[in-house]
Amino acid sequence: MSDTKKKNKKTVAKDPKVENSPKKNPKNKKKDTGEKKEKNPEINNLAAQQKSGARTGADKSLVEYDPLQRYLAEINQYRLLTREEEIELGRRITEEGDSDAAFIMATSNLRLVVKIALEFQRVWMQNLLDLIQEGNIGLMQAVQKFDPYKNVKFSYYASFWIKAYILKFIMDNWRLVKIGTTQGQRKLFFKLKKEKQKLIDEGFVPHTQLLSDRLGVSEKEVMEMDQRLDGWDVSLDAPLKEDSDTERGEFLSSEAVSVESQVAKKEIETLLQENVATFRKQLAERELEIFDKRIFTDTPLTLQDIGDKYNISRERVRQLEKNIIKKMKTFFKDEIPDFDLYE
Repeated sequence: MSDTKKKNKKTVAKDPKVENSPKKNPKNKKKDTGEKKEKNPEINNLAAQQKSGARTGADKSLVEYDPLQRYLAEINQYRLLTREEEIELGRRITEEGDSDAAFIMATSNLRLVVKIALEFQRVWMQNLLDLIQEGNIGLMQAVQKFDPYKNVKFSYYASFWIKAYILKFIMDNWRLVKIGTTQGQRKLFFKLKKEKQKLIDEGFVPHTQLLSDRLGVSEKEVMEMDQRLDGWDVSLDAPLKEDSDTERGEFLSSEAVSVESQVAKKEIETLLQENVATFRKQLAERELEIFDKRIFTDTPLTLQDIGDKYNISRERVRQLEKNIIKKMKTFFKDEIPDFDLYE
């Protein structure tokens, strides 16, 4: 038995597979790992890497039902660019219109958009993805406008475009009605409350005039923006109270003529024209002459002209005119309901 074990040990020791294994030859191990080690990826291969990362990022996402967490996990697949890569990509975008280079430049800076959007979340206090979406639009504008030959980092340049689009989105959607359309109003929207608090901390009462001088806008604009920021949108169709049928809009005064008044006036005019035509048929020839040329005209004839035509005095013409008007009022009262209300 001992001889058999010795033979087996000798056989194993002489086995060529064991002799050539990587454990017995550390030189082979170093040589193999040296061949597999990759160099830094070239610019031309970055687009393929970024797109493949976008495809596999969704599969690796741990949070399946949270869109924000899933988005953050996906954009984390894209690596940041070096200064040299930014310049090269910017040159290809500017001179060659390379869409792959633009894709790399944009996707590598998506985390910058999220960082800036988080700074504005305390102002917006709603869906963060809305701010990120608008910031991404600003990022794409920055990619198109970036000049690689100016000694400016792309992230610094793009931050201004990203902030501009986020600020515009907040201004446009803060209220149902835009609260900032001029440059002064936009300045007040973001600086009024901060300047108020600053004055209070310094021991001053934040009067309108003092705020106006500090911010470089008129007192009227300060007052209007202060009212807009402190109030919220209220529907004019909403009732004053829960158990009331009276709407808020009913208490608003307006110098313009309401639609109801315009319609009522048009109906009265139509009704009067129809009754005037009926009334004219009841008049004699001389009365009809006075009615058409003295009462119902924009350029009435004088009493003397009508008197000369019918050989009567001016006083007689005036009496006939008075009688016709009296008769016409009586006719309209009989034919038109509530005629006294329209006199």
